[in-house]
Formats: sequence, structure tokens, C-alpha cells
Amino acid sequence: MNYRKILKMIDEHKVQFLELKFTDLPGRFHHISLPVSAVSEDLFSNGLGFDGSSISGFAKINESDLLLRPDASTAFIDPFMDDVTLSFLCNVKNPATSQYFSRDPRFVADKAFRYLDKVGVADTAYFAPEAEFYIFDHVRFSQTANEAFHHIDSEEGFWNSGREAPNLGYRPRFKGGYFPAPPVDSLQNLRAMMTKVMMDIGIEVEMHHHEVGTGGQSEICIKYGKLVRTADNLMIYKYVVKNVAHRYKKTATFMPKPIFQDNGSGMHVHQSLWHKGTNLFFDPDGYGGLSELARHYVGGLLHHAPSLLAICAPTTNSYRRLVPGYEAPIYRIYSKGNRSACVRIPMYSASGPAKRIEFRPPDPSCNPYLAFAAMLMAGLDGILNRIEPPLPIDKNLYQLSPEEREGIAEIPGSLDEAISALEADHDYLLRGDVFTEDLLSMWTDYKRTTEIDFVKLRPHPAEFSLYYDV
Repeated sequence: MNYRKILKMIDEHKVQFLELKFTDLPGRFHHISLPVSAVSEDLFSNGLGFDGSSISGFAKINESDLLLRPDASTAFIDPFMDDVTLSFLCNVKNPATSQYFSRDPRFVADKAFRYLDKVGVADTAYFAPEAEFYIFDHVRFSQTANEAFHHIDSEEGFWNSGREAPNLGYRPRFKGGYFPAPPVDSLQNLRAMMTKVMMDIGIEVEMHHHEVGTGGQSEICIKYGKLVRTADNLMIYKYVVKNVAHRYKKTATFMPKPIFQDNGSGMHVHQSLWHKGTNLFFDPDGYGGLSELARHYVGGLLHHAPSLLAICAPTTNSYRRLVPGYEAPIYRIYSKGNRSACVRIPMYSASGPAKRIEFRPPDPSCNPYLAFAAMLMAGLDGILNRIEPPLPIDKNLYQLSPEEREGIAEIPGSLDEAISALEADHDYLLRGDVFTEDLLSMWTDYKRTTEIDFVKLRPHPAEFSLYYDV
């Protein structure tokens, strides 16, 4: 979309404001609004200045001047503003160097795509994330020197089955929320509204449904797409889900494990590489229909899984989800149709174009630009170095005997372990200058000081149940 088309869009929709959105390093949206009179070719070529030192993971206070450069091709009418507002996703530039900012996540994703082209094994990488989330009616939490608690509630929560009147009794049981029809699925209309809003602003939606967890776990499946565009769509997806829920006096969270003893929210990421319209992952004679190239791609993902998780499952809460028994993969194995493996080969269709792999450890707390870029870099490293994955295991990995489980590698058990793995294994991310040492250093420092230490240094409420009377 060029500048002339932007002006036409402004005129047709009688736009009053421009909205510039961008993503910080941890993966949260930020925005700034301008009157429509501010539109100019200079805005789209040179950008708008802002203070980068106030954005998580960006710039130091003595190097804080940065520029937001809107990408005209991302324009959409924002459905949540009272005044007609034209929104754009932005890249970040460094005015001191006139180059794009190395810690801008969207720029990292774009560099990963360019590196794919440079390597020459494929011209397109398709990604399809399945981001799960919970919809609650109420949430309270506090963390102070003398108090720590959280409280969530949902009309759907099975824990409300014994509540006094009014109580109509239709609720998904714990781990029993997969595909129930209304009235057990009470969120059908709300998810449909989220879906319609996404489609109105140009995101292709394939389906929506209730997920396994009680208390409102949901999923809306968006269509696969190219790396950067799919990451854009996932950021908008989360924005839509949160704002539609808020409009209907509910609250949505992409936190990986908000409910004890029920399924966490994952983000299984389907991936495939293509060249000139041909799916390079397909071979009808290969295991699960995978080609040798796809098998090596899987080898890269599994080999680098510990360091990948520092980016793809990047919160301390992520590792409450990654435990046995909740459809969460902890073993670095691949298998066809097997949801207990880190990499699953979907077997719904024998069609060549449909062949793909699904990397299951990521969750929706990740920054999608960084996560998709990191997964692509790990897969390409597997292809370039012909990394063979461990032999597939077509069994429920949670039910293996100790003898069968012996020798099977596991993913990290904590964010601390994953960050240590990233510090030891990140050369594959640096190729093509996709990630930089500067960005990774900022990432590991931020995670250790802002998140890991924050949790590690505080008494846990469960410790009072265990130890108060010792």
C-alpha cells in the first residue's frame, strides 16, 4: 500500500486519527495517536520520534531518541476507538545511524525472512500459531512486602458448581472443556464477536472453539501466513481478544498457566518451508510424510530446544504449564499425531500442500516476532548441518516405563535453566545478523533481573501452607 492509497483510505472512512502501534522486547503493544492532519509522506519515510528509554528492552536514557516508521501495508481501521482511527504497525529506526533498530522485534523477524532467502533452501516460510487463552469474569492479585495472592473467578469455573443460587449448573469439568456445546460452552457468542472483529480488519480465521480447561479456556485459529505478517496478525489477535472481552465486562489472559491442576494455554506453532509454490516438507515415502529436509529442520528445533524456550516460552509461569499430564510436551522427541512430543506431525491430511510440523512447547506469552524468527533460525541450522533428530516414538511419552524413558532428553524445567541454555547456545541465532549479541544480552539480563529474580526472591503463598508451623 502506497501513500496515495493511504490518503484514499483516510478520505473514504473519514478518518480522524492515526494510531502508531509497535511491540516492545517482551512482546507488549504500545501506541501513540496523532490527528489525521499529521499524515505526510515524511511520516512514512522518516518516522516519528519517541523516547526509547521508557520502553522495556529498548534504549538507554543517554541513547533514547528513536523513530517509529509506520508500515503502510499494515493499515486497518481500529475497531475499539470512538473516533475513526487508522492504525499502523511500525518498525523502529535509530536516527543516529539512519538504520533500523537492532532491538526492534519486528525488524528481527524481517531479518530472519531475509536470511532464509540468502540461505537459498526456500523462498517462503509459513507459520500458523494456535494461541490459547482464558476468559475470566474477575481477577485480583497483589504482591507487596507483607502480602502475596491471586484470585480468579469465572462463571464457567467448575469450582462454582456448589455455589448458592443463582446456579444453572452447566460448566466444563476440569480438563473437560474440549468442544462442549452450549450451554456448557457459555462463551460461544463472545468468541464469535472476537472472530468477526478479526475478520473485519483483515485477519483470516479458520475456526473458534472452547478449549480443554474449565473456567473459560478458548482458542481462535487464524490462517497460516508468512513469518512477519503472521507475527503482526498474532499481535492484533491478542489486542482484539483482550479488548472485546473488556468491552463485555470480562477479562482475557494469555498467561500460560493461570489455573492450578488444569490445562495451561499453549501456542503450538505449525511450520513449513516452500520454494516456488512447492512444499519442501512433503515426501510421501518419508516417516509421517516428511521429507529429509523437514526431518533436519525438526532436528534443529529439537537440538536447540533448550535455548529456543528462553524465547518461545519466556516467562517463569511458562514452566508451570510444561509439566507431564496436561498435553504439554516435555520430551525432545518428534512423532506423528502425538501430542505428548515436542514436535508433532499432523496427520489430518495426506495432501502434499498440507504437510507441516508443529512445534508444541511455545506459549502465547512470547513475543511472536522473536519466537518465529528463533524457530526458523533453529530449523535452518538443522538443515544446513543435517542434524538428525532422535528416532520418533509413537507412544504416549508420559506413560513410558523408566527403562523406555532412559536417554530421552527433556526441555528445561524453569526459565532460569532456559536462559542459561540460551547463554550457552545462541550462535545459530546470530547468523545473518538476525539476532545480535546486544539484543540477546539485553534479553537475558532483563529476564534474570526483572522476572526470574522477582519471583525467586519472594516467599510463595504455598510455602505458608507447607512451612508456617515448622
